[in-house]
Amino acid sequence: MELAAPAIWLRDNCSCERCRHANGQKLHGVNDIPADLRVAEVNEIGDEIRIRFDGDPHEAVFDRAWLTRWSEDDAEEDGRTEEAKRTWSVADLPVVPAYDWSDYQASRLDALEAVLRTGFVLLRGVPTDDGAVLDVADSFGFVRVTNYGDLFDVRVAADPNNLAFTALPISPHTDNPYRDPVPTLQLLHCLRNAGRGGDSGLVDGFRAAALLRAEQPEAFDVLTSTEVTFAFVAVDAELRATRPMIGLDTRGRIREVRFNNRSLQPVRGGAARVEEFYRAYRAFAEILDRPELRLVLRLRPGDCLVFDNTRVLHARTAFDAVGERHLQGCYADIDGLASTVAVLRRELG
Repeated sequence: MELAAPAIWLRDNCSCERCRHANGQKLHGVNDIPADLRVAEVNEIGDEIRIRFDGDPHEAVFDRAWLTRWSEDDAEEDGRTEEAKRTWSVADLPVVPAYDWSDYQASRLDALEAVLRTGFVLLRGVPTDDGAVLDVADSFGFVRVTNYGDLFDVRVAADPNNLAFTALPISPHTDNPYRDPVPTLQLLHCLRNAGRGGDSGLVDGFRAAALLRAEQPEAFDVLTSTEVTFAFVAVDAELRATRPMIGLDTRGRIREVRFNNRSLQPVRGGAARVEEFYRAYRAFAEILDRPELRLVLRLRPGDCLVFDNTRVLHARTAFDAVGERHLQGCYADIDGLASTVAVLRRELG
């Protein structure tokens, strides 16, 4: 068998019990491997490949299929980038990914996979009890506690420290871009929605960013290369984070969107660079405001949205503060949800 992988990779990834604990973790470090290691001998025994090295008495053991797959792959797939997603406009979603809470356990894998693939899921019939949104988060991961607490109430407040706690309209945005790391999942659970207005909107930020790349590549380059600062200041908190509005991975694929006009701080870099940034910023904002990209939902009591806060922007129309509108929300992290999906897939074989 011809080996595509170098000797140091083969030695480091040996799967025998001397190299791996029963839990799968490695028992050696890279400095335990000779720097000038070379493959001396390869023996094939059925589906097993055994490799000996010059200058190292250890014999590395591999499953043939595993070795073939991992040594030939150019790069491991990152499930967080645009390539792993189903991006969408409203026309692409004739049916909103929605599941009833009453049979959620039976459909949990499908519901959670919708969050990873499409960016959101709508759970219907979640009990309208105080704190029930935390039960939803607990069903797939862990609640991210912030300065807003483990959960927060979205309703009109007498002295709001955030526009979310007013009856004003809110344009498409991602939450908490001033945090490092940013909460990657957000949950919003409707308890009451009796007034006029207050409709929710969702926009696929990855689709919008891809449209910007196709239509105005120079603007896309500016927003992926210019770091901007987001900040939030309250009596009990002062938070800042500096990142590009559109984050890419090392291969240039869209991986993250941070967009929040309310918390964007003054952009620095000289007049010409700032003007260039604002042209790109405006171009992206105009795409995000296109009606064909905004899915409008009228949340009913018991509806709970779970969405990827690094991809899906959410918005709200103004509403009549006389009729009570009360949502409860919390944050969580997408790695916990992805872990639950992986475990469920493994259990199903």
